[in-house]
Amino acid sequence: MRREIEEIPDAVARLLDGSKAALTEAGHDIAKRDPRFVVTVARGSSDHAASFLKYAVELTAGLAVASVGPSVASIYRAPLKLNGSACVAISQSGKSPDIVSMAGAARKAGSLTIALTNTPGSPLAKACEHTIDILAGVEKSVAATKTFVNSAVAAVALMAHCTDDQALLAALAELPGHFRKAVDCDWMELAGALDGANSLFILGRGPSFAIANEAALKFKETCSMHAESYSAAEVIHGPMALVRPGFPVLALAARDASEASVAQVGDQLADKGASVFMTSDKAGKAVRLPFAPTGHPLTDPLALIVSFYGFVEAFARHRGLNPDVPPFLNKVTETI
Repeated sequence: MRREIEEIPDAVARLLDGSKAALTEAGHDIAKRDPRFVVTVARGSSDHAASFLKYAVELTAGLAVASVGPSVASIYRAPLKLNGSACVAISQSGKSPDIVSMAGAARKAGSLTIALTNTPGSPLAKACEHTIDILAGVEKSVAATKTFVNSAVAAVALMAHCTDDQALLAALAELPGHFRKAVDCDWMELAGALDGANSLFILGRGPSFAIANEAALKFKETCSMHAESYSAAEVIHGPMALVRPGFPVLALAARDASEASVAQVGDQLADKGASVFMTSDKAGKAVRLPFAPTGHPLTDPLALIVSFYGFVEAFARHRGLNPDVPPFLNKVTETI
């Protein structure tokens, strides 16, 4: 897992170069067809990449995005009215039967279908009109790291080409360099607050909320520790009742329009005695964690997950666990 985290900068550079033509073609096709809405199909870490895509589409193209349950097609066999939409299916293996079934059903219903996969010859690729090879390379660790990052980068690049957003395309081109700095960010100061804890909150908002979802999953997978992700706007509506003195909170604040609100909620939790760690210079009472700014609000959250991956791998070993062999998990889950 550590080796694959360190490969992320090169994997992203490989994606942006090697799949540029496919991303451009698919992005231009979305623009040409001018869909009324977008749907995503994915599970696990790929679904968190799809959540990141949701914010990217809504913020750049003004299109509403919905996540479609794969079982609607595979188990329930219920037809959906998807004519005039675009469908993005994300799966690193491209072999999960329910993801393939839903993508095929969307295409049959008249949706423009696009696969983001690390396996270009997979059944999912064959089911879709466009295939984006995320070019992450072989990922042996059960916990997805570089495949998640490459899926999310591919999703943002797809929309940048769709909307001809030159500022975003330029920011994407600079990501490998920023990710190298992100890999070197040391978050082990957080480990002391987690020792002896049974659970933690991970906060984000907007695109960084999608990143918080992925981070919470990785805590469960690699550290056998319960973590719950919340939007900073939602945690104060009820979950805050769980906070006790010393309760650990990780606030993933990006350099975007939500940063001030995430910082405010983090400090509010710190006032209640929580041990809050935050990736923002706007933190008042929370402990500030180092971060690698990318200069663009849509790419900034991606650098946070790169830094987090380095931490969670080290923290798993700190707990005496092997992050490469999580109990009860397999690399590829083929859900029917």
